[in-house]
Amino acid sequence: MRAITMTSGWRVKAHGAKNKGRSDWAHVRWSRPFLVPSLALAVSFLGAVPAHAHVKWFAPYIVGAAPQPLGQTLGNIWFWTALTLVLAFFLAARLVERTTAGHAILAGMDRLSVPIWCRADDFMRAAIGTFFVAIFAVGGVYLTPDLATPAEWVSWAQLLIAAGVFWRQTMPLSAAGIIALWAIALRDYDLFHLLDYLALGIGVAGYLVLAASDRPEWHRRRFEVLRWGVAIALMWSSLEKFAYPAWFYPLVEEKPFLTFGLPRDMFIPMAGVAEFTMGFGLLWTPLVRRLSAVALLMIFLTAVWPFGRVDMVGHALIMATILLIAADPERQLHFVPRVRQAISGVPLGLAAAMVMFATGYWGLHRTLYGPDGAPVVPAIGMTTHSNNPEEPHGPDAPGGIGAPPDWESEGSAVSKL
Repeated sequence: MRAITMTSGWRVKAHGAKNKGRSDWAHVRWSRPFLVPSLALAVSFLGAVPAHAHVKWFAPYIVGAAPQPLGQTLGNIWFWTALTLVLAFFLAARLVERTTAGHAILAGMDRLSVPIWCRADDFMRAAIGTFFVAIFAVGGVYLTPDLATPAEWVSWAQLLIAAGVFWRQTMPLSAAGIIALWAIALRDYDLFHLLDYLALGIGVAGYLVLAASDRPEWHRRRFEVLRWGVAIALMWSSLEKFAYPAWFYPLVEEKPFLTFGLPRDMFIPMAGVAEFTMGFGLLWTPLVRRLSAVALLMIFLTAVWPFGRVDMVGHALIMATILLIAADPERQLHFVPRVRQAISGVPLGLAAAMVMFATGYWGLHRTLYGPDGAPVVPAIGMTTHSNNPEEPHGPDAPGGIGAPPDWESEGSAVSKL
């Protein structure tokens, strides 16, 4: 199996044949004494754990390359510093959540989110439909910006998926289409690469199936399935910052403001911890879950300015889901409720999640590619950015991704018009 080098934007070149119901809301008045501590907690949490989940789309990486040994992460002081800060804020949130002030904060969030939560299904279906229309308009990709394909029928299939979400009878067909396109992409891309998108795809497909169901016990779990899909996707993708920190070096060097003034090798592991723990927070108790969602939403929205439409479209489904997680008034815990309600459950649960995901990530990569990884195929003319004299990564090879346009070639933009 050959290795593949990924690049930014909407295009990719591969080398080799296969590189390939709800609890009652607490009716507590949202007063200023409770507004201040809740906002302070949210801002402190956001400031303590800066993360940029979008960077993986804008830096080159080789899927089959051997990951950095896990021991290097465990020996990194900044990893433990970030983990300690996050754990402190999670514990603080849980302590506040058990008090009268915590109930008031949640009740205030309920009142603020009523307009969106009353139309949650309409919003989510519109978001799914809009995303697939955008992917259709761009063309030439499977489900997400970096999975390029020359097959024109894939774009039309995604337009049909968008159309299907607006009728209850066809929503399961759209769900099947999402899973089918992911499976078809296995012809062109490695399984390990596509695992980045599996959890989110299952979450969205599961939502569509459960939202269309006539069985109340299934229908009421639709947003929970969606939340788990996004949370798992975030935790899995965050591990790239520990396994392949060098993937992020070109981007951080080109856009130094992303690190908030922190040294590169300090910021990247801390950003990985932030992404993983906020994904984990989406699965925890109501206040932790909603504060994690608010922090993530702010980060994703902020990323749109420096990274533009690629980031906006590519993360549209995640952002839409996170908005609904922040608005969700659900108080009941369905999975291991005793563990999540206990204060000691925070460090135990976080440790268990980290062990489980790290074992799966490093173990599966070793199983698929061996201890030394797949042979690296040099990617001539490939880059992380489109050609720009002011950027340091533009390729020289004509026709390469990001290279200056070759106006005389038959495949140029002019001839396509």
